[in-house]
Amino acid sequence: MTQDTNALLAGLIEGYNFQGESLDLGAALIDGKPEPTAPIRLPLKMLNRHGLVAGATGTGKTVTLQLMAEQLSKAGVPVFLADIKGDLSGLAQSAEGSEKLTARLAELGKEFSPRANPVEFLSLGEGAHGTPVRASVDAFGPILLARVLELNETQEECLQLIFHYADTNKLLLDDLNDVKSVISFLVSDQGAEALKGLGGVSAATASVILRGITIMQSQGLDQFFGQPEFDTADFLQVRETGGVINVLELPSVNQQPMLFSTFLMWLLADLFEDLPEAGDLDKPKLVFFLDEAHLLFKDATKAFTDAIINTVRLIRSKGVGLFFITQSPTDLPDEVLGQLGNRIQHAVRVFTAKDQSALKEIIKTFPVNGVDLQEALTQAGVGEAVITVLGEKGAPTPVAWTRMSSPGSTIGPASPQVLEENLSASPLASRYATAVDRESARELLEAKAAPAATATPQQPAEAPAGAQQAEAPRERQAPAQPNPMMDMALDAASMIGRELLRGMFGNRKRRRR
Repeated sequence: MTQDTNALLAGLIEGYNFQGESLDLGAALIDGKPEPTAPIRLPLKMLNRHGLVAGATGTGKTVTLQLMAEQLSKAGVPVFLADIKGDLSGLAQSAEGSEKLTARLAELGKEFSPRANPVEFLSLGEGAHGTPVRASVDAFGPILLARVLELNETQEECLQLIFHYADTNKLLLDDLNDVKSVISFLVSDQGAEALKGLGGVSAATASVILRGITIMQSQGLDQFFGQPEFDTADFLQVRETGGVINVLELPSVNQQPMLFSTFLMWLLADLFEDLPEAGDLDKPKLVFFLDEAHLLFKDATKAFTDAIINTVRLIRSKGVGLFFITQSPTDLPDEVLGQLGNRIQHAVRVFTAKDQSALKEIIKTFPVNGVDLQEALTQAGVGEAVITVLGEKGAPTPVAWTRMSSPGSTIGPASPQVLEENLSASPLASRYATAVDRESARELLEAKAAPAATATPQQPAEAPAGAQQAEAPRERQAPAQPNPMMDMALDAASMIGRELLRGMFGNRKRRRR
């Protein structure tokens, strides 16, 4: 070794020599060969400072996710992963050793250790091999639903008014049919007064929203909304064999990428609103991997982007580590990228002038310590990455061109038998498997429409538009003497209470029993 490479090696050994529990990512490459004396690690206590796993297609990002998830599980930390390509189910099945794998790990100073991890398979709606994950439209909220429907800001504001009316009148929005019923009521003659009180929603805007919802239903995407609603606290399971790895099946992401990415954001937002403050922990309560992260910011409004930025900034105090998965760091806003202290960058492919410009921007985000970043980022092989993380004192570690280690579970899909056995043993399946159609907005409005159609002059047809009558109380009480001042005070207090039940994305905060 030359004096420069000796200095580089010494710096890497010192920079990644952590005292606490760490993920073992691989070994540093020195002069093109892995150096077992320089293992590259990531401290568990720094995982809530968030991170980035980036790289071109086919460079090894998925195996890196599997490696990290497996080690987190072994350390007793639950994990959430979205399985977009269908090849993360192998986490539940032990891998079989081979001469090639044994030799590869020996170069890193490691031995092959097979491991089958505790995995919960989930699916959006009715999946083939997963417990259904559903959200009520009410909990999803108007901002996220507007994002899925690709509404403009004016249309989004109108949708918020529609949700506000439903909130005020205790009309439960479980599924998309409930939203359609409320919209149809508000633009009807019966709902004219209620609509006027909201500030008005034009027929053209209502038609745009209804058309978007109808298209979603025609594509079978309404199955993601309904009851029973998934409780994201169930992500935090820890079993005797380790932290549970929650793998969400997303086989049709290319058909409706906006819906899937936004649904992942709802899961994260629900966790943020639900979890108590935890401060800095020795290891996180959960590590959440947000795949196809660039889709979150595509054509996003400033308000939506700001909500993501604030969630990333604040959720670390809840004990959650968040990793964005994307092809290039330039896919993310600077305000988000600046909060991702742990970087695992697989190879960058440079084919165009735009790619070259992006490479220069990526290089600027790494510390300088003697590694030729342009060479490392463009010449890294499959299963290699350029890494820098936050050390135990919060300072960035030296850049390490790293040959990544290998997981002990199967790389690729698990066998159908393993999938079936896993689902049948799932403690969540019995709670969420069967969809429930409870009485909600559609049924309540249909029930009110029937007597309205046969109303006499002494029973005005427009009565259902009133806020109090739309609530359908369970018990009737004797009418009290009118008190306008008291009514105004109660309305204001009720409004404040309802507003506090919605989070940054307009999602309804979960009410714990």
